[in-house]
Amino acid sequence: MEEFKFYLVADPHYFKNSLGARGKEYDDFMHYEQKCFAETQAINEAVFDFLEKADEADNVFFCGDLSFNGEKESHLAFIEHLNKLRKSGKKVFVITADHDFKEKREDCFAYDENGLNHPLNTKREELIDLYSDFGFKDAIAVDKQHLSYVAQLSDGVRLLALNNDGPEGGGRFFDDKHRSWIKEQCDKAKEDNQMMIAMNHYPLLPGQPVFNLISGARQKDAGEVVPLLADNGVNICFTGHMHNQSINVITTENGNKFYDVCTGSIIADPSVIRLVDIKDEKTVDIKTLDAPDFDWDTGGRSCKEYLSDMFDNMISNVLYDMAYDTDRMMNKFHLGKKAKPVVKMIGKFVNSLTVGGAGRLLHFKVDDSIKKVKIKDIATELVRMIFVGNQYMKEGTPKGDAVLGLFKRLNFVFKKITVKDILGRELDMFDVLKNTVGNYDIDDYNATLNL
Repeated sequence: MEEFKFYLVADPHYFKNSLGARGKEYDDFMHYEQKCFAETQAINEAVFDFLEKADEADNVFFCGDLSFNGEKESHLAFIEHLNKLRKSGKKVFVITADHDFKEKREDCFAYDENGLNHPLNTKREELIDLYSDFGFKDAIAVDKQHLSYVAQLSDGVRLLALNNDGPEGGGRFFDDKHRSWIKEQCDKAKEDNQMMIAMNHYPLLPGQPVFNLISGARQKDAGEVVPLLADNGVNICFTGHMHNQSINVITTENGNKFYDVCTGSIIADPSVIRLVDIKDEKTVDIKTLDAPDFDWDTGGRSCKEYLSDMFDNMISNVLYDMAYDTDRMMNKFHLGKKAKPVVKMIGKFVNSLTVGGAGRLLHFKVDDSIKKVKIKDIATELVRMIFVGNQYMKEGTPKGDAVLGLFKRLNFVFKKITVKDILGRELDMFDVLKNTVGNYDIDDYNATLNL
């Protein structure tokens, strides 16, 4: 087979700014938002400018959530950029996802000085024609019902581009007909002596261990889909959706490896682009590039700092409101009224205490260098790390030892509670939290994977 390289962009969430991203209601919406909204057009334009000039690969993958929320004008503007990218000499392959279509116009939203308005929506059945030139038209196999296709990338490498939002407009599942089609394509690839890689919007492995507890954080039927792919010759899948940066691996019962390479969104911290080099059937080299600076008033900060601050502000707002605007926070996250006293108590604890104070109160050891650090600052940093990847609060570091010391003090509570993941498996919560705040496995940014 020939060596094959490509750039990968996850979750561009392009929003045509003229539709409206301003005003008081916009500011209220952004109070708890991790990703950009008004800035997405500028960020995407900078990324496209970079890709048009980039010369380390001639291929670009976009793995879903191409528009912010299914606005027709956003799609049309994004496609203009794709066409320009193609004219620069790049081959472009896309899949769509649930943010790319809305069955009702009321489900699309924008904000201006007059408040909320609803741009024209895009229906799911329109997507295959809109994006025909970017994978579907030249595919060697297409499943129109499921918006999936197979593309011949080079001599010896094929792409299995999957959409799993369901033929009825939602669901995030692979039905029997879709799975049969996948198996058929895997069999054909083996018959033709082709390496097959996959691209699927939703992660098939949880990006972080704590994501095992969140049903929307991964593919719903991942327990069946992973062996379907891995045991039929597809050992790596490129994903997005959670806006987190991670690389994870599992071995199936039949002894086959399966890697999930999840890439952070370009419109939120960490704002990155993958450069993937498939060297041979068993070796894939992953590199990560920072997305370029974009044209926006960042208040004197680098674009990286601007996006990091935006993420931190979102977490800080949640933590502050837990204590001092509890109803607003609970309404946002649909929490029941009975939880209010507990939420408020935790909020005041997090906002008022230092790490040293928490250590004295709960009897865990804290290094002198971080005793005066506020718990809320550690919590904000910890949550951002979960999405940025390569979490550094590991054993043997001041922050890692303090956080793990707290978890150990709480472990007697964890052991009294049976916690199961979305596949029904019982979890060791201390182990889940330890490996969520610290990465002890594959580097999430740069790694050579042995399939």
